[in-house]
Amino acid sequence: MKEKIEKENDRLEKIPTASAEGGVIRTYVDWLLDIPWTKATEDDLDIHHAEEVLDEDHYGLEKAKERVLEYLSVQKLVKKLKGPILCLVGPPGVGKTSLAKSIARALGREVVRISLGGVRDESEVRGHRRTYVGAMPGRIIQGMKNAGTVNPVFILDEIDKMASDFRGDPASALLEVLDPEQNNSFSDHYIEIPYDLSKVMFVTTANSTHTIPRPLLDRMELLHISGYTEIEKLHIAQRYLLPKKIKEHGLTEETMEVKEDALIEVIRRYTREAGVRNLEREMATLCRKSAKIIVSGDKEEVVISKENLNEFLGKPRFRYGMAESEDQVGAATGLAWTPVGGDTLTIEVSTFTGKGKLILTGQLGDVMKESAQAAFSYIRSKAEELHIDPNFLDNNDIHIHVPEGAIPKDGPSAGITMATALISSLTGTPVSKTVGMTGEITLRGRVLPIGGLKEKTLAAHRAGLKTIIIPKENEKDLEDIPDSVKQDLTFVIVEHLDQVLEKALVRQ
Repeated sequence: MKEKIEKENDRLEKIPTASAEGGVIRTYVDWLLDIPWTKATEDDLDIHHAEEVLDEDHYGLEKAKERVLEYLSVQKLVKKLKGPILCLVGPPGVGKTSLAKSIARALGREVVRISLGGVRDESEVRGHRRTYVGAMPGRIIQGMKNAGTVNPVFILDEIDKMASDFRGDPASALLEVLDPEQNNSFSDHYIEIPYDLSKVMFVTTANSTHTIPRPLLDRMELLHISGYTEIEKLHIAQRYLLPKKIKEHGLTEETMEVKEDALIEVIRRYTREAGVRNLEREMATLCRKSAKIIVSGDKEEVVISKENLNEFLGKPRFRYGMAESEDQVGAATGLAWTPVGGDTLTIEVSTFTGKGKLILTGQLGDVMKESAQAAFSYIRSKAEELHIDPNFLDNNDIHIHVPEGAIPKDGPSAGITMATALISSLTGTPVSKTVGMTGEITLRGRVLPIGGLKEKTLAAHRAGLKTIIIPKENEKDLEDIPDSVKQDLTFVIVEHLDQVLEKALVRQ
């Protein structure tokens, strides 16, 4: 770098002062001098301090915190370590960006954040060559200049929202940045000298991984952050959101109190999300309304409980998932995964005189329709064993409906639920109201694994179900489920539909 600057200075001496080239060279030398080449901050390697900082800023997120503490421990033993490249994947509002900032605070490093949402030009990452008018380095080098050290925590937000067009593909340009094997000599078009990024700790965030190109995904270590449980949301509201909003709105804990039952009601009936952004907005609404009451002189102190919550937030916006009140024929409770957490679905089956048609309604996707067809074919092939008249299926139409009708649904995990509801309707046997189930079905009646078991289990617990039927291959996922939820539920592990029917149908 020193040689390069001396060479550019020699050129500058020989160029007339009024020349445009002189300004270009001067800007270039300024950039070279401004970028940190050797200055580094010393890492705070005290694990207990780091743990305190992470716990102080965030509730839960155990796996992500554990990974940071592991990195610190290894750093302490080896003294020098290539910065890891972590990718925090999870739904909006679960604290991915703020966790990355907490990591920087725990390590005692500078923090730089750039958002990649909508970036579609390769030169945003790599910069322009000096031959262009107004050329500048890319965002990576600009971020390093802002940090002023060679080892900051670099947050690349929304890495799944990058686009590409005729100006190049920024995701491909990032391959060099996010590869620990080659980012020690990152080449920026403007700087031209290889720059060492190996000491930087890169933390990227994304809502989903399927839009990130495979080669880029391969270079990152994925940490999945699932949505918060009801109990976690309650703790977050009590410890972080409410005190923060009370302070922001000029109130104190003496002038405003929100009871625990009111907070639970807000979480259940006024918000439906995986993160806590809407919950934070509802807390702000409570504080604003309380501030108005206090300023207008109506009361000196506001206490909000479940009974008077409607006066502050209006009527509830969401229906709180409830189990059926009685055992019903032709209706089985399935468990569904949604981007904002789990939910329960009641699958209804009705039969009437017709020509053997299978009617499917409820905005079902292709995979879900095929699941229903597979369940129907299995039942036809086993009609005698199931004590169903084979001619009944030829002379009657069968209608499967999945409420709520306006919400699109897809995926194979309702297979066993549809099969159970069909068999219940065709044999006149009720399905137990306390049983929920999830699993894909094959033509031979085998039960295949599904995803999102944690969210589905929380939804079942919230709805008041007592027994959950899950596929054998999902048994390993039970360790992710909080103990407080496991205590109230009975898990039935199945490999075949016969085992499902044994548990779900109420034999007279």
